[in-house]
Amino acid sequence: MGRPAQGYQIDGERVPGVTTIINRFKDSGGLIYWAWEQGRDGKDYRETRDAAADAGTCAHDMVEADIYGATFDESPYKPETLEKAKGAFAAYQEWKQQTHLQVVESEVSLVSRKHRFGGTLDAMLVQGKLALSDWKTSNRVYPDYLLQLAAYQILWEEAWPDRLIGGGFHLLRFSKQEHSDDPISFTHHFWSDLTLAKEQFLLLLKAYENDKRLKKLI
Repeated sequence: MGRPAQGYQIDGERVPGVTTIINRFKDSGGLIYWAWEQGRDGKDYRETRDAAADAGTCAHDMVEADIYGATFDESPYKPETLEKAKGAFAAYQEWKQQTHLQVVESEVSLVSRKHRFGGTLDAMLVQGKLALSDWKTSNRVYPDYLLQLAAYQILWEEAWPDRLIGGGFHLLRFSKQEHSDDPISFTHHFWSDLTLAKEQFLLLLKAYENDKRLKKLI
């Protein structure tokens, strides 16, 4: 999953991806403090981070396999990790049955000639109206996620102006484990309109472009 191997290009010229633009101006204070706390407690923050993500990432991979109609490969995961992930995946399956949403497109990589950036959206859903979906492995919802969804809307509607997103935006989230005995949860979040997030993303894109120009003056 993610950007194409060669990156996003327009007429042979590289353009930034959605996450590159958003991360350039991301507030990293909380992450830095968390890493400091891990060091204070004698832990390697990289090992803690990777262990915490395991079960959430496993559940995420189960969803991908379900969407693509593929067989999920259990071999990379420990039995206890699989057991925790299966509970969250079962919650996802129940949500899918209740909503009757169907995946019509997945892993779509697009570029905007108008705004000159690229991105790869997770899935387009349909239940009467077209909806955009993304999923994350995290313990909370961040404003960045809304910016990302809004950026994907820009990309999609430029590529297919006759297939506008009228069914809103779904975020499917699997939690990380803070401790080894924590369960993995699945939560669903929905927004009918992300106009404000779209405006904010375009401001960040402009700031990203200006930042590159400023660096050339140094």
